[in-house]
Amino acid sequence: MDEVRFQPQRARPSVPDDPIVGIDLGTTNSLVAYCFDSGPRILGGASDGAMVPSVVRFHPDGMVSVGEAARRDRGAHPSETVSSAKRLMGRSASETAEFARGFSVALVEGPRGIAALRVGGRVITPHEVAAEILRELRSIAEADLGVAVRRAVVTVPAYFDDAQRQATRDAARLAGLEAVRVVNEPTAAALAYGIGQSLRAERRVERIGVYDLGGGTFDVTILDIVPGEQVGAGADCFQVLATAGDTALGGDDVDRAIAEHWIARGISNGDNNGDNNTNNRVLGEHDRATLIEAAERAKIALAQADETIVHAAIAAGQRTLTLTRAELDQLCAPLVARTLDACARALRDAQSTTEEIDRVVLVGGSTRLRCVREAVARFFAKEPYTALDPDRVVALGAALQAGIVAGVRRDLLLLDVIPLSLGIETIGGTIAKLIMRNSPVPARARESFSTSKDGQTSVRIQVLQGERELAEHCRSLATFDLRGIPPMPAGIPQLEVSFVVDQNGVLSVTAIERRSGCTASIQVVPSYGLTQEEVERIERESIDHARSDMTLHRVIDLRVHSELDLKWIGEALARVRTKLDGAYVAELEAAMADVRARCQAAASDPRTVVADEFHGAKLALDRLSMNLHEISIAETLRR
Repeated sequence: MDEVRFQPQRARPSVPDDPIVGIDLGTTNSLVAYCFDSGPRILGGASDGAMVPSVVRFHPDGMVSVGEAARRDRGAHPSETVSSAKRLMGRSASETAEFARGFSVALVEGPRGIAALRVGGRVITPHEVAAEILRELRSIAEADLGVAVRRAVVTVPAYFDDAQRQATRDAARLAGLEAVRVVNEPTAAALAYGIGQSLRAERRVERIGVYDLGGGTFDVTILDIVPGEQVGAGADCFQVLATAGDTALGGDDVDRAIAEHWIARGISNGDNNGDNNTNNRVLGEHDRATLIEAAERAKIALAQADETIVHAAIAAGQRTLTLTRAELDQLCAPLVARTLDACARALRDAQSTTEEIDRVVLVGGSTRLRCVREAVARFFAKEPYTALDPDRVVALGAALQAGIVAGVRRDLLLLDVIPLSLGIETIGGTIAKLIMRNSPVPARARESFSTSKDGQTSVRIQVLQGERELAEHCRSLATFDLRGIPPMPAGIPQLEVSFVVDQNGVLSVTAIERRSGCTASIQVVPSYGLTQEEVERIERESIDHARSDMTLHRVIDLRVHSELDLKWIGEALARVRTKLDGAYVAELEAAMADVRARCQAAASDPRTVVADEFHGAKLALDRLSMNLHEISIAETLRR
């Protein structure tokens, strides 16, 4: 008789009635985890938890299937199946047109111009797709924990902007979840790795580079892990110094590159050496989806092999497709180079060097590729740290952050950063930056302004995001009006603008006129996010044009302030002209004419004005007008 062994039933850990779970909402796969007293664990039926493919099929009868079932159906029902929807989150249809060629369903313009997908006769937004995945994860968590789940920490790429983060929160709300925190994926990964354990005996600061290459996005984050006693806290502090990345770069791009490589070689029956060539450039959506799926299988196989053969039913025939690791390395090279450029930017922003990085962490399934690991090792001059499954580490970190929020973990403190500067447009078209890029969140800033015209009763406030000095070169996030200001002379109202970025990276702006108490506010929820080209352009141009931008900003500020000065000096001169010496009046009027001419030149084209000369003329007028103001004040008091 065969020996029978009984597996003891695992005791269910104690779980509160209202737990907070951690969710990695990924481009390719998604997971849910929970932080027990013993530590974080991926939830689901398997021994290492359930990994849910981020694939959703919308059946014609209204039914929806999610995960593995939808992925299995993708080849047979491509026009009903959506994958990689995260790449479209919070973005416009025009922004996503370039890489939407890889989608098996049609990209269309949705509400407010956002990217959406036409599935059958319906228009589905990306956050609706994400909501279906989140519902599935919520069901998995409730089945595992045995209680209702209503709150979650959800991770996003570090370079998701305000619109993309808000779209993620909207998706959670549609799934019946409150996103109590939205955390950057690389930062969550650093939490999960528990880096610094080896250095805890020394209790010194450890500097980490987190390289996160997922299915659709890439991020790199530089952060310090500071022992609690060094920051006067009982918890070790994870302090993010800088982040950089690309929200349209990941494993999906590798899959498409492989597919295009096969197309270029010609896909044939029995092999792909060019015989019996099938022109795949005119293949239908079904065959394109099959080809990209075959490319993904080949890519995964080459993580462990030097050559692979995959079979796919394409163009009414069974095709045999080959790929070598050398070919894959060549196809990946330009994509990997883009990630290393971002690594260099992050190091510059953190004012750090590769020599100062103690450890490099790899996150995301695409980091399993040998060419990626070898390139990262060469760039940082050290072997990357891969102690945990790169596909699961972000979810584990999200669970740890959920534990911190819930009070289960009190030994860790997480400080994240803002990826791009935030400010408002001021008179003359410049930007006043209130919160600078790479500032830790939550963040708060306040600055005072005034009006530029007499009797002004409202002010339009435009909220901007970017690194340039002029509003026209930055991205507008939102616009709102502060109304009801009592009529007052220009420069007299006291307008106070406050920016608050919460722990989820969501920006709220408040404006108040201090004298009257008039208040207006807005939570910034723009209709779509930044493209890869916009992010790269913002960073590149902020450096290339730094000197000229600052000079233009200075000239515009001089014009705005000088025009107010001319107004006040002219009014004072009109009141007391008869009491002044004629020679002084002539000298004063000549100085005013000089400054007025410079203001007119600056209004016409500020690039033609020499800032130092303008500043000198304004200073001369300020000094000359001091006697005028003293006499004007005395005359006013006498009356």
